[in-house]
Amino acid sequence: MNFDRTGIILYTINYQKCVEFYQHILELKVLFKTGTLTCFEFGSAYLMVEIEDENLPESCENNRTRMCLRMNVSNVKDIVRILENNHIQVDYQEHEWGTVAKFLDPDGNLCAFKDTGKFERQVLDQTTLKT
Repeated sequence: MNFDRTGIILYTINYQKCVEFYQHILELKVLFKTGTLTCFEFGSAYLMVEIEDENLPESCENNRTRMCLRMNVSNVKDIVRILENNHIQVDYQEHEWGTVAKFLDPDGNLCAFKDTGKFERQVLDQTTLKT
């Protein structure tokens, strides 16, 4: 299946704080805005921050911590300094499979930065195994 574009819609209660966080702290480029949503460039995808939909099915309730917005970067430690300078608590972890820095956005959504190098090696290693 081929997609023209992929994206994530992040429903938020603290809409304005989240927009400011993604735009000014994470420095994501705004693609467009309406009265109730802001759409950011998110790598080759998009991240749409939208005011919480009050008509969510019951099956979606209490599901807010089951995902993580992960962004791969070349230097996780540099990003950690930026986050900490903005008074954001960061859980920095170094593992054999890579380095991650986990933190919460103003709405309590889990976010993480991961080192690009080890991720790309994992992808390459898996691709090599298949051939």
